[in-house]
Amino acid sequence: MRKISTEAKLDAIDRAILNQLQDDARLSNQELAQRIHLSPSACLRRVKALEDSGVLEQYVALVNPAAVGRHGTSFTIVNLEGTNNLLLGAFERAVRAQPEVLDCFYVAGSNDYLIRFAYRDAQDLERFHSEVLARLPGVARSNSMLVLRTVKKTTALAV
Repeated sequence: MRKISTEAKLDAIDRAILNQLQDDARLSNQELAQRIHLSPSACLRRVKALEDSGVLEQYVALVNPAAVGRHGTSFTIVNLEGTNNLLLGAFERAVRAQPEVLDCFYVAGSNDYLIRFAYRDAQDLERFHSEVLARLPGVARSNSMLVLRTVKKTTALAV
Protein backbone atom coordinates (compact mmCIF):
# COMPACT_ATOMS: atom_id res chain seq x y z
CA MET A 1 0.00 0.00 0.00
CA ARG A 2 1.44 3.34 -1.09
CA LYS A 3 1.51 6.16 1.49
CA ILE A 4 0.09 9.42 0.21
CA SER A 5 1.97 12.40 1.63
CA THR A 6 -0.51 15.05 0.51
CA GLU A 7 -4.13 15.00 -0.53
CA ALA A 8 -4.47 14.73 -4.29
CA LYS A 9 -6.09 17.64 -6.10
CA LEU A 10 -8.98 16.08 -7.99
CA ASP A 11 -11.07 17.88 -10.58
CA ALA A 12 -14.53 16.90 -11.83
CA ILE A 13 -13.09 14.62 -14.53
CA ASP A 14 -10.86 12.78 -12.03
CA ARG A 15 -13.89 12.30 -9.77
CA ALA A 16 -15.97 11.00 -12.68
CA ILE A 17 -13.22 8.52 -13.56
CA LEU A 18 -12.98 7.33 -9.95
CA ASN A 19 -16.74 6.95 -9.62
CA GLN A 20 -17.00 4.96 -12.84
CA LEU A 21 -14.07 2.67 -11.95
CA GLN A 22 -15.38 2.11 -8.42
CA ASP A 23 -18.64 0.99 -9.98
CA ASP A 24 -16.97 -1.26 -12.58
CA ALA A 25 -13.18 -1.57 -12.69
CA ARG A 26 -13.42 -3.84 -15.73
CA LEU A 27 -14.48 -1.00 -18.01
CA SER A 28 -12.33 -0.75 -21.09
CA ASN A 29 -10.56 2.55 -21.58
CA GLN A 30 -12.80 3.14 -24.61
CA GLU A 31 -16.00 2.64 -22.57
CA LEU A 32 -14.69 4.74 -19.68
CA ALA A 33 -13.74 7.56 -22.07
CA GLN A 34 -17.22 7.52 -23.62
CA ARG A 35 -18.92 7.61 -20.21
CA ILE A 36 -16.94 10.63 -19.02
CA HIS A 37 -16.87 12.38 -22.41
CA LEU A 38 -13.10 12.34 -23.00
CA SER A 39 -10.96 11.05 -25.82
CA PRO A 40 -9.51 7.59 -25.11
CA SER A 41 -5.94 8.94 -25.04
CA ALA A 42 -6.81 11.74 -22.58
CA CYS A 43 -8.74 9.25 -20.44
CA LEU A 44 -5.82 6.84 -20.36
CA ARG A 45 -3.45 9.66 -19.32
CA ARG A 46 -5.82 10.63 -16.50
CA VAL A 47 -6.16 7.05 -15.23
CA LYS A 48 -2.38 6.57 -15.36
CA ALA A 49 -1.88 9.81 -13.39
CA LEU A 50 -4.40 8.62 -10.76
CA GLU A 51 -2.52 5.31 -10.50
CA ASP A 52 0.90 6.99 -10.30
CA SER A 53 -0.25 9.37 -7.57
CA GLY A 54 -1.60 6.50 -5.46
CA VAL A 55 -5.21 7.67 -5.65
CA LEU A 56 -6.08 4.53 -7.61
CA GLU A 57 -4.43 2.02 -5.33
CA GLN A 58 -5.36 -1.32 -6.91
CA TYR A 59 -7.96 -3.20 -8.92
CA VAL A 60 -9.67 -6.21 -7.36
CA ALA A 61 -12.45 -8.74 -7.92
CA LEU A 62 -14.98 -8.91 -5.09
CA VAL A 63 -16.01 -12.48 -4.25
CA ASN A 64 -19.48 -13.19 -2.87
CA PRO A 65 -18.68 -14.87 0.48
CA ALA A 66 -21.87 -16.98 0.52
CA ALA A 67 -21.09 -18.29 -2.99
CA VAL A 68 -17.87 -19.81 -1.63
CA GLY A 69 -19.40 -21.16 1.56
CA ARG A 70 -18.67 -18.25 3.91
CA HIS A 71 -22.18 -17.58 5.21
CA GLY A 72 -21.27 -15.62 8.33
CA THR A 73 -19.31 -12.49 9.14
CA SER A 74 -17.73 -11.78 12.49
CA PHE A 75 -16.39 -8.48 13.74
CA THR A 76 -14.07 -9.18 16.65
CA ILE A 77 -12.73 -6.67 19.12
CA VAL A 78 -9.27 -7.65 20.33
CA ASN A 79 -7.47 -6.35 23.41
CA LEU A 80 -3.79 -7.05 23.93
CA GLU A 81 -1.88 -7.62 27.15
CA GLY A 82 -0.12 -4.31 26.56
CA THR A 83 0.38 -1.68 23.91
CA ASN A 84 4.14 -1.34 23.64
CA ASN A 85 5.52 -1.09 20.11
CA LEU A 86 7.12 -4.54 20.25
CA LEU A 87 3.84 -6.27 21.09
CA LEU A 88 1.82 -4.20 18.61
CA GLY A 89 4.33 -5.01 15.87
CA ALA A 90 4.31 -8.74 16.64
CA PHE A 91 0.51 -8.83 16.67
CA GLU A 92 0.22 -6.89 13.40
CA ARG A 93 2.79 -9.07 11.61
CA ALA A 94 0.97 -12.21 12.75
CA VAL A 95 -2.41 -10.84 11.62
CA ARG A 96 -1.03 -9.92 8.18
CA ALA A 97 0.10 -13.55 7.81
CA GLN A 98 -3.45 -14.86 8.40
CA PRO A 99 -5.23 -15.08 5.04
CA GLU A 100 -8.57 -15.60 6.82
CA VAL A 101 -8.46 -12.13 8.40
CA LEU A 102 -10.18 -9.83 5.91
CA ASP A 103 -9.60 -6.55 7.76
CA CYS A 104 -7.71 -5.54 10.87
CA PHE A 105 -7.86 -2.01 12.24
CA TYR A 106 -5.87 -0.50 15.12
CA VAL A 107 -8.52 1.55 16.91
CA ALA A 108 -8.74 4.35 19.46
CA GLY A 109 -10.69 4.00 22.67
CA SER A 110 -10.87 1.19 25.20
CA ASN A 111 -10.08 -1.54 22.64
CA ASP A 112 -6.98 -2.20 20.60
CA TYR A 113 -8.03 -3.82 17.31
CA LEU A 114 -11.09 -4.65 15.24
CA ILE A 115 -10.91 -7.72 13.00
CA ARG A 116 -13.34 -8.89 10.29
CA PHE A 117 -13.54 -12.58 9.43
CA ALA A 118 -15.92 -14.52 7.15
CA TYR A 119 -16.77 -18.01 8.37
CA ARG A 120 -18.57 -21.12 7.10
CA ASP A 121 -20.48 -22.22 10.20
CA ALA A 122 -20.30 -22.30 14.00
CA GLN A 123 -17.48 -24.89 13.95
CA ASP A 124 -15.42 -22.73 11.61
CA LEU A 125 -15.97 -19.70 13.85
CA GLU A 126 -14.92 -21.72 16.90
CA ARG A 127 -11.83 -22.99 15.05
CA PHE A 128 -10.88 -19.43 14.11
CA HIS A 129 -11.17 -18.29 17.73
CA SER A 130 -9.22 -21.20 19.21
CA GLU A 131 -6.64 -21.91 16.50
CA VAL A 132 -6.02 -18.48 15.00
CA LEU A 133 -7.19 -15.63 17.20
CA ALA A 134 -6.11 -17.06 20.57
CA ARG A 135 -2.65 -17.85 19.18
CA LEU A 136 -1.92 -14.34 17.96
CA PRO A 137 0.82 -12.63 20.02
CA GLY A 138 -0.35 -10.77 23.11
CA VAL A 139 -4.10 -11.39 22.85
CA ALA A 140 -5.59 -10.92 26.31
CA ARG A 141 -9.25 -11.11 25.35
CA SER A 142 -11.60 -10.82 22.41
CA ASN A 143 -15.28 -10.18 21.87
CA SER A 144 -17.03 -11.15 18.65
CA MET A 145 -20.13 -9.65 17.14
CA LEU A 146 -21.85 -11.82 14.54
CA VAL A 147 -23.61 -10.11 11.65
CA LEU A 148 -27.31 -11.00 11.39
CA ARG A 149 -28.04 -8.98 8.26
CA THR A 150 -26.04 -6.60 6.11
CA VAL A 151 -27.91 -3.34 5.70
CA LYS A 152 -25.28 -1.58 3.58
CA LYS A 153 -21.91 -2.66 2.28
CA THR A 154 -19.83 -0.82 -0.25
CA THR A 155 -16.25 -0.53 -1.32
CA ALA A 156 -16.90 2.76 -3.13
CA LEU A 157 -15.49 5.86 -1.49
CA ALA A 158 -17.45 9.07 -2.07
CA VAL A 159 -15.09 11.36 -4.01
